[in-house]
Amino acid sequence: MFVNSISMGLPGLANKDLLPRIARKLRSYSKLARTTPEGITVVSPAALPFFGNRTVRTMNRRLLSTQLGNLARRRGFSRPILWIAIPTAAEMIGSFNESLVIYHVSDKYDANLMDHATDPATIRRLHDRAINAADIILYSGRKLLEEAGRGRERSYLLEQAVEFEHWSRIARGEIEVAAEVARIPHPRLGYFGAIEPWLIDQELIKRAARERPSWQWVFVGNKSRGVEIESLPNTHFLPAVAYEKLPHHAAGFDVCVLPWDTDLAFTSYGSAIKVREYLATGKPVVISPLPEYEPMSDVLRIARNRDDFLNLIDEALHEQGAELSRARQDAVRNGTWTARAEWVSNLIEKKLSKKAV
Repeated sequence: MFVNSISMGLPGLANKDLLPRIARKLRSYSKLARTTPEGITVVSPAALPFFGNRTVRTMNRRLLSTQLGNLARRRGFSRPILWIAIPTAAEMIGSFNESLVIYHVSDKYDANLMDHATDPATIRRLHDRAINAADIILYSGRKLLEEAGRGRERSYLLEQAVEFEHWSRIARGEIEVAAEVARIPHPRLGYFGAIEPWLIDQELIKRAARERPSWQWVFVGNKSRGVEIESLPNTHFLPAVAYEKLPHHAAGFDVCVLPWDTDLAFTSYGSAIKVREYLATGKPVVISPLPEYEPMSDVLRIARNRDDFLNLIDEALHEQGAELSRARQDAVRNGTWTARAEWVSNLIEKKLSKKAV
């Protein structure tokens, strides 16, 4: 049973995305539960999106345990494994007579001051509670694991993965370029994913518009309010598309880019899945510096500053031959989600056996 995120709380009243966030939550609550073709129950439980108040957290615990507990019983769950991936879910530990608790740490949660108003100290307390209670702690980034304190003996690095065949078809010429991308002139610098004003290095894009006006920046994904680069003549914002269709957009990129503002503490801990997906396409990749991807610097162009970013894109646009493309694909060929799932499954089975003994 997969539970859609209960969030870290709503943003402050001054945040331009407050009302859209509330609308998305209400639409999510209206669905409650559905079953996928693979037999997974996807749940969007109702909860109060305020976690700074102890009374509200207690109410949420009762709300969530009732909704999820009833669904679990109807589906025959007994002593389930509880896998949580957000500190606010720490309140649910112990609610389901679970056989094992996994805490998946995918972000520097208390450094996220941009899209919710929950007090960082509260986030840290909930995070510590999850660390203390978890049988297995998975970190999705090297920097997160390196800075982990307590629970190191229960901690493991769970690297991101890639659905290699899904993306490698681009290099084999099996994917037709999406019409909305095909109509944009070359050269195209492509990005897909979250488009947040605090995440994207907008000063880099503005500078490129002045110094490299022929470059076309193509952003595919959900765009938050407050993005300042929409009016630039060489920036193109396309709506989010289904994962199955995304390779058709990426097939039209000349260079795949990750122009993140990594001076921001929260962003610097990122382990963007899209970087591995970019590599699987075989296309040149230029990214902002992330500790997670330093070990792959032989197949990535990692820009240390804005000058570097522009120069590396120039270099990538003039890349010759297929050897580098093959090297990029080879770097992620065996790092599939199937391989990661098998590794995690073995880890869970060993831990359950040990607990049984």
